[in-house]
Amino acid sequence: MEKIYDLAIIGAGPAGMTAAIYAARASLSVVMIERGAPGGQMVNTFEIENYTGFEKISGPDLSMKMFEHAQAAGAEYAYGNVENVTVAEDGTKIIDCGDHTVRAKTIIVATGTKHRLLNVPGESELSGRGISWCAVCDGAFFRGKKVVVIGGGDSAVEEAIYLAGLVEKVTVIHRRDELRAQKILQERAFADDKIEFVWDSVVESFEETNGKLGAVKVKNVKTDEVSDIEAEGAFIYIGLDPITDMIKELEVTDEAGYITVDHAMMTPVPGVFAAGDVISKELRQVVTAVNDGAIAAQSAFKYIETNLR
Repeated sequence: MEKIYDLAIIGAGPAGMTAAIYAARASLSVVMIERGAPGGQMVNTFEIENYTGFEKISGPDLSMKMFEHAQAAGAEYAYGNVENVTVAEDGTKIIDCGDHTVRAKTIIVATGTKHRLLNVPGESELSGRGISWCAVCDGAFFRGKKVVVIGGGDSAVEEAIYLAGLVEKVTVIHRRDELRAQKILQERAFADDKIEFVWDSVVESFEETNGKLGAVKVKNVKTDEVSDIEAEGAFIYIGLDPITDMIKELEVTDEAGYITVDHAMMTPVPGVFAAGDVISKELRQVVTAVNDGAIAAQSAFKYIETNLR
């Protein structure tokens, strides 16, 4: 007979792994389903400086610490690319991973977000051939070369600072005339001689040279002037979109695709919870994801105790 877990967690970022720790410690049978490396967006972050208890820690290191903690607590880990989630007549949650299914009494959706695309000519064609969404992953390929960073938020500025330690020059392209990043990050970026800024500008296209990225065509939104910026690497940080395609049938998302939950992290569907960056909220940080995960796990435990025991 196919095993039915007490709790299945879709996603192994900080929210999912924290939920796994709390649920396993409450003696629930728990499985985390993840299609990539544990850690979510943390894996792609060079340094984290605002997570309580760590003055400075690399994203991959914090990810591994959380993952090891979840496994030590007794949570199972399974690879799976979740395609669809449905609820059976008896309330069992059925998680379709394409080549197999997972069944659980409750689920926590902690799938996080994905990088938003520019959708301009050359972006898809040059992805992996100069265009990247992860400076920590790919920055070393551009050592001593010229690169651009597109965006003006925390991620864009953090990665520009990181890249400046590797490359010849970093050009930050931003559609406004001021950054949205935290002031401390702005100060560091402005003080770095390797970082230059192109203000009030958007990317028109990515230009190919010998099969790889060679330049970025940009347009000034105030003057309509178009120019080319020489670059062998481009790193795009223009925002994030929630990963919620697999739960569309449950109808628990808002117009932007984020999952709506109550104070207990429960969605409008009984026994379906959500946590982390994928939910509709104001602040998306590691510390808030961890908070959401703990609450969601406790709520799942109470739901099982009250309704299914």
